[in-house]
Amino acid sequence: MNALRYSLEEAWASLKRRRRASLTAIITIAAAMAIPGGFTVAMRNANRLMAGWEQSAELSVFLRGDATPDQVSAIEQLIDASGIATRRTFVSRAEALRRFRSDFPDLGAAAASLDENPLPASIEARLNPSRAGREDVDRLVSRLNGRPGVADIRADRTWLARIMALMRMVRALAITIAALLALAAAFTVANVVRLAAVARTQEIEIMQLVGAPAVYVRGPFVAEGVIQGGAGALLALILLAAGLFGLQLRYAPVLAETIGLAGFSFLTPTLALALVLGGMVIGCAGGYIAARGVRTT
Repeated sequence: MNALRYSLEEAWASLKRRRRASLTAIITIAAAMAIPGGFTVAMRNANRLMAGWEQSAELSVFLRGDATPDQVSAIEQLIDASGIATRRTFVSRAEALRRFRSDFPDLGAAAASLDENPLPASIEARLNPSRAGREDVDRLVSRLNGRPGVADIRADRTWLARIMALMRMVRALAITIAALLALAAAFTVANVVRLAAVARTQEIEIMQLVGAPAVYVRGPFVAEGVIQGGAGALLALILLAAGLFGLQLRYAPVLAETIGLAGFSFLTPTLALALVLGGMVIGCAGGYIAARGVRTT
């Protein structure tokens, strides 16, 4: 305990003596930790959005203008027999035009001026999230394609799967960038701590002459790195929270109306603690790298 207290006291004193260099290291660590932190926040909200979209995913079968009632009935029976739809709704051409005017009021007057309703009738099937996997949807789409009366098919699950694949690519890229920034932050801390070691060369030599244990010689440098790492991670958390709060005030109502994302979610306490611990580990690694350069007897 005495060695730990001594290391922390010496590390704090060293940080106060070299405020500018220490601030550089803290900002570097904050930038390194803001990348995975910001990505985690973005992924949490993206997953919430995707879950909402999956709950409301639909399969829309657009009908030809000359589709007969028997053809429409056969299409509905095929959808029901698939077992992946919780409910289905027939949307007439008149209802489609009414929805268009409601969703796009600026274009409603232009649509009303046409001699004939250009929108087709359709069958909308709400998909069951627990049963409508991509293969099941693809199988139903392939059976519907080319059937009499079918003009086109739009499956939400298809583009949802593409978005998920894109998110996996972005996740891999973010992890790579975060690893590179963490490495750069560790070496920045090591260089800052190494400057402290150079400034204390005479003090270290005296401690070695009187037989001070290695933990008393190297401990303050490791503790200095840990403090810088923790401070950088806390700064990253503050910046992320402030940025998310600003986005919430400016864009939350628009996003709720356009894509159905009701508010933003921040990091859970566990994830926030993991971020701080990650910063401390990076700082500890940098301090340890610098401490290894300090010779002990």
